[in-house]
Amino acid sequence: MKKNNIILIGFMGVGKGTVARAMVKEVGLKSHFREDGNKEAGMVGINSHFQYVIDTDDLIESMENRAIKRIFAVDGEAYFRNLEKKTALWLEESVENTIISTGGGFYRQENLKNIGTVIYLKSSFDGILKRIKKAPNAKNKLKKRPLLQNKKEAMKLYDTRVKEYERVADIIVDVENRDLKLIVKEILGQIK
Repeated sequence: MKKNNIILIGFMGVGKGTVARAMVKEVGLKSHFREDGNKEAGMVGINSHFQYVIDTDDLIESMENRAIKRIFAVDGEAYFRNLEKKTALWLEESVENTIISTGGGFYRQENLKNIGTVIYLKSSFDGILKRIKKAPNAKNKLKKRPLLQNKKEAMKLYDTRVKEYERVADIIVDVENRDLKLIVKEILGQIK
């Protein structure tokens, strides 16, 4: 049975985490402050049934206590994909009312549709590279993505994945050269 989550898929660097954070802001998640000005722990849903935002790569890094780049370098891609599978099973079992941004290959999980509504953030390969290069921390963003280190191989991977993303998506949203607020508005309009 499909859970009440939103899953953002798409190629690495397309902006899944950025869109997820903007969606949280738009649906009214706010940090609460005590009267003494100290921030209370956690986020509280105010105007939405989506109460949390999480990132599958962040979950994996926490689980392994090391960066994705390090996981790839030491244990390889197959090991990382098994961690994604473990994460997908946990999401299906334990997570509800959450916006989930995913790693670029997470869409392959067999139980993806059970976790929630799948939204593919679509952009051209060049559009993704331009987006990353515009970021204030562009070098770090490129460095932390092991599969983007070889542009020719990354482009081949992109070409392979585009049709697969479209096949598994419930909703496709073009994000290339678009304002973040308009992207969020389109997504929220389609999931209501």
